[in-house]
Amino acid sequence: MSAHCQLTGAEPVFGRKISHSHRRTSRRFDPNIQNKRYWLPGEGRHVRLRLSARAVRTVDIIGIEAAVARIRARGERV
Repeated sequence: MSAHCQLTGAEPVFGRKISHSHRRTSRRFDPNIQNKRYWLPGEGRHVRLRLSARAVRTVDIIGIEAAVARIRARGERV
């Protein structure tokens, strides 16, 4: 599960690359996964999360406590 977002669940999708001559070959679209370290004040510790760039913006909006609650609700370990 290398290219997998812990918050949104974004994972690779597969499609076709089309060349100039219109030949189709398989390719993989990976989400923009970043490793981020956040301070979790409720537990008094840092957490290291693997998030997509979109999820990083989501954490900025909803806060780290709500984001960790969503991750745990999905059944992932933090």
